[in-house]
Amino acid sequence: MRCEEAMSEDVRSVEPTETVRAAAIRMRDENIGFLPVCDADGHVLGTLTDRDIATRVAAAGLSSTDCLVGDVMTAEVVFVQREADLAEAEQLIAREKKSRIIVVDESGRMCGIISLSDLAAFDEPRRVGETLRELSTRDART
Repeated sequence: MRCEEAMSEDVRSVEPTETVRAAAIRMRDENIGFLPVCDADGHVLGTLTDRDIATRVAAAGLSSTDCLVGDVMTAEVVFVQREADLAEAEQLIAREKKSRIIVVDESGRMCGIISLSDLAAFDEPRRVGETLRELSTRDART
């Protein structure tokens, strides 16, 4: 199975020039904890998670109204090509210790997300369990 067959396509993103407060409100309203950070053309520049906001803004005593997403986002992006086999996405999730990865098209534009729940819906339960075990060993910096 290819990644494009298993990915979630209805993915919200945020621009690096938006305030962290605006991104946090979107996360709250849409009940999500992860936003890809994309430029106007849809190229992924980074990601913003609720954990990024907690550790880089709130814990530092910064104002979410004054901080821009681009200043606190995680710049390291883990992605997979949409034509890639789903097993490749599973290996990336385990190796990089991420609970979700971004799927890009041949132009490098975001076209979806693959999460652990996507893997569980399309993959053998034993392999998903192994991936989850690998993910659970991630260190405190991720």
